[in-house]
Amino acid sequence: MDLQLLLALVLGIATIIVLVLRTRLDAFVALLVAAVVTGAVAGQNAGDIVSSITTGFGNTLASIGIVIGLGVGIGKILEVSGAAGALAHAFLRLFGKGREPWAMASTGALVSIPVFCDSGYVIMNPLARSIARAEQRGYVTLALALGAGMAITHCLVPPTPGPLGVAGIIGADLGGLILAGLVFSVLLLPVAVMYAKWLGPKLESEVSQAVRTAVYGTTGGGGTARTTTIEGGPGTGDAGDDAGDDADTASELGTPPDGARPHRVGAFLASVPLLVPLLLIVANTVATAIDRNNQGALTGEGYVASDWAAALAFIGNPVIALVIGIALAVYLLLPRWTPRGRVHNWLADAAASAGLIILITGAGGALGQVLRSSGVGDALAEAIAAISLPGVLVPFLVSTLVRLAQGSGTVAMITAASVTAPLVGSLGLSPLVAALACCAGALVTSYFNDSYFWVVTRFTGLDGTAALRGWSGITTAVWVASLPLLLVADLVLG
Repeated sequence: MDLQLLLALVLGIATIIVLVLRTRLDAFVALLVAAVVTGAVAGQNAGDIVSSITTGFGNTLASIGIVIGLGVGIGKILEVSGAAGALAHAFLRLFGKGREPWAMASTGALVSIPVFCDSGYVIMNPLARSIARAEQRGYVTLALALGAGMAITHCLVPPTPGPLGVAGIIGADLGGLILAGLVFSVLLLPVAVMYAKWLGPKLESEVSQAVRTAVYGTTGGGGTARTTTIEGGPGTGDAGDDAGDDADTASELGTPPDGARPHRVGAFLASVPLLVPLLLIVANTVATAIDRNNQGALTGEGYVASDWAAALAFIGNPVIALVIGIALAVYLLLPRWTPRGRVHNWLADAAASAGLIILITGAGGALGQVLRSSGVGDALAEAIAAISLPGVLVPFLVSTLVRLAQGSGTVAMITAASVTAPLVGSLGLSPLVAALACCAGALVTSYFNDSYFWVVTRFTGLDGTAALRGWSGITTAVWVASLPLLLVADLVLG
C-alpha cells in the first residue's frame, strides 16, 4: 500500500480518537476534522476535500437522517407512556418463574431497538429490582442480563441509530439488516444470559450497601454487602416500587377527566408501534426479492416493480414505515387527555437527542466519501488482499479498535462503515455482511470510557474489579461469540 495513503488513513482514525478523548470537541466535529486530515495527507486539493465532505454528508442524510429522527421519537413515546414497562411484565409472564434472567435479557433486547440503552436501562431497572426483592436474591444476574440484552440489539438491530447509520453509509438493505440483526441477537442472548447466571451470584457480595438496601430492604438479602456507596447512583429510595412508577407515569401523562379510567397500556398495544414498522420494512425487502425473482431480474438493472411490490415498497420504505409507527405510538399509547403541548415537548426532546446522532452519521458519510475520492479505500483493499486477511474482518476490527479507543459504539460503527464503504466491492463483501461486521465489532468490551458502563455498574452497585468482571466481562463474551456468527454469515450471504 502506498505509504502516503496508509498514513492518511492512520492519521484520520487517530484524529477521531484524540479529539474525542483529549479535547472538548465532540464526535461530529472530530469526524469532519478527520475527513480534512485524511484528504490533505492523501494529496487532495482543498476544493476537492470540501466537495467530498459536503457530497458524502448530504448523500448519507438523504437516506437515513429522517429515519433516525422518527425512530428516536417512537422510543420517547414508549418511555413516557409506560409501554416499555408493559412489555417487560409480559415477558416475565411468558418465560415463567425461574427464568427471570431470560425474561430480562429478552425485554432489554426488545426495548433497546427504539430506545437508547442508557434511558432504556433506567426505565427497566426497577423491574429487575422488584423481582430480586421478591426472591431476596439474584439482582446482579438480572441487572447484567438486562444490560447485555439492551447492548446486543443496540448494536445490531435498526432502527437503533448506529445500525441505521451503518446501513445508510454502506448502502445495505435495511430490511435485510433488521432480519440478520435479529438472528444474531437471538443467537447471542443465550451467551449473555449464561454469563450472567454464572457470574452474577459470585458478585452479589460485591454490591454496594446503598444499592443493596434499595433492592433487598434492610434485611440485606443476597449475601454480605460491602459498605461502599456510589454517589449519584441509585439507592436513594425504593426504586423497585411499581406503584410509584405508575404514579410518576400518570403525572407525566396529565390529569385525567373526572370518571376516566386509569391509563394502562397492555403488552400487545405496547408492541404495535414497534412491530408494525419493522414488519413493513421487512415485507418490502421480501416482496422486492420475490418480485425480482419472478421477473428473472435478480439485479436492479432493468427491474420494474409489479403493482403489488410497488405498493409494499412505498409503505415499507423506512421513512413511511416509521411515520406510521410514530403515529401509532402517539394515538395508541397516550391517553386522550394528554395535553397536545406535552406531546409536542416530548417529540421535541426526542428530536434534540437525535440531532447529534444524525450529525455524526452525516459526518461519517463525509469521511467515507473522502476515503473514496482520495484513493485511500482502494489502496487499503489492495493491501488487505496482499496479506490474505478475510475481508469481513476489516470492518469488524476497525469497529472494535475505535470502540476500545473512545468508548462510543455508535461512533465506532459509523467510523468502521466510513472506512469500509469504499472497500465493499474490492473485498468481495456483500453490503449486508459488511454492515453486520461494523455493528458486531462495536459489541467489544465496555469499560470506563463508555457512558453505558457507568449506567449499568452504578445501578447494579458494582465498582472496581467487580464492575470489570461483571459488565466488561459480559460484553466481551458477547463480542467473542459474534465473530463465528459473522464468519458463517459471510459464507452464507457473501
